[in-house]
Amino acid sequence: MAKQRKTSSSGAAAKVVHTNDGYANFGARLGWGADNQQSGSSYALSYQGRNRVWLEAAYRGSWIVGAAVNAPAEDMTRAGIDMSGIDPKAVERLERGFEAMALWERLCEVIKWSRLYGGALAVLLIEGQDMSTPLRLDAVGKGQFKGLLVLDRWMVSPSLGDRVKAFGPEMGKPRFYDLLTNEAGLPVGRIHHTRVLRFEGGDLPHYQRVSENGWGLSILEPMWDRLVAFDSATVGASQLVYKAHLRTVKIDGLREIVSIGGPAMRGLLKQMDFIRQSQSNEGLTVLDGKDTFETQQYSFSGLSDIISQFANQLSGATGIPITRLFGQSSPGLGSSGEGEMSQYHERIAQDQEQRLRSPVYRLLCVMAMSLLGAKLPDEFQFSFRSLERMNDIEKADIAGKVMTAVTGAVDAGLIDVQTGMQELKASSHVTGIFGNITQDQIDAAAPEEPPAPDLGTDLAPVQTGDSLIGRWLRKRR
Repeated sequence: MAKQRKTSSSGAAAKVVHTNDGYANFGARLGWGADNQQSGSSYALSYQGRNRVWLEAAYRGSWIVGAAVNAPAEDMTRAGIDMSGIDPKAVERLERGFEAMALWERLCEVIKWSRLYGGALAVLLIEGQDMSTPLRLDAVGKGQFKGLLVLDRWMVSPSLGDRVKAFGPEMGKPRFYDLLTNEAGLPVGRIHHTRVLRFEGGDLPHYQRVSENGWGLSILEPMWDRLVAFDSATVGASQLVYKAHLRTVKIDGLREIVSIGGPAMRGLLKQMDFIRQSQSNEGLTVLDGKDTFETQQYSFSGLSDIISQFANQLSGATGIPITRLFGQSSPGLGSSGEGEMSQYHERIAQDQEQRLRSPVYRLLCVMAMSLLGAKLPDEFQFSFRSLERMNDIEKADIAGKVMTAVTGAVDAGLIDVQTGMQELKASSHVTGIFGNITQDQIDAAAPEEPPAPDLGTDLAPVQTGDSLIGRWLRKRR
């Protein structure tokens, strides 16, 4: 904090003024703390995110809010994942499980409500198990997993007095969630934290998170003022359309007619109605000789620039480019907005890694036990597919490279033909070809067992391993 001593014209010391670091000109009242309008500005906690009715009214009544909430959630879940480290048949079964139980749709839904309300849960529905007990993967039987149930933050009450104390990513989170309504399909009761996939809204510092019962920030709260400004500008502009053609009638003795009222006032109104009826498309207006009729044209210049600036601010507040948020090209970045869409896709990929990877992995672990009857191996991996759409030329180029790589590996003896066909089929979602390779064709390409050598029947028993001779001897025995 710097101090500045003012002196009067006579040289006498005046009062000491405390200023913040930075530029200030007290004579011109410029800068912070210089007794100007800017110095009176500050930020206040408005807490719109705590008012559920306001959030829902905005979501239902504003298409901008709907796009801001829905677009990132839809983009985070629409492309799916690529899995490796397990048998291709197992990958296909897991993918079919995602489709049959509409898991991507449920994940999209829970992300939406976490963005709108600041938090939401996806409950793992495992048949025949007590929801209030910790989930053990080895206790999940074949066919027990039935899907996900989405609950927003207002449908559950977290156990703030009973938190997870074990070291790990869940440390400090509530151990239980009490379901407050039976309208979701589950009976009112307690749900253990290991049986839910927890999603939060925007990040908050510690004490603000405490004030939100441990949940995050609704995405609408930081953009609320920009949203109101945009809707006010667009609605105000639409109201101006009704005043685009302003007309004025000067009536001799109007003040006296209005003050007298009665028949004179009724006559005036009748005259106005007669003028409206008698006005024709040739522009004729019938008036008394002493009256005057004038028309003023209203100019809309500058309104489009103001609305465009508010739209840009909304785009910045939501982190969604105008191309995606408004469904129109973005000026200054080309006709298609490819530059900003590429940056947006990078942000979506970052959100997938930070907010979606852990829930999806937990979901896959449960699905593996229910659909495959086994845990996922340590070498299992998955990656989120790119949102960038390729044209036919790019797909054909990738397909050629995949075909060359697979053929080279088969020719070199690194993989057999069956594995090569499996790799080609697995790449079909990217290349757009090889998807018609059937499982029967893959099974028919299985390598045949080489004929066993004729070693005679009087060969003495020997200790053998997994060698060709050992397998042949075991078969003979």
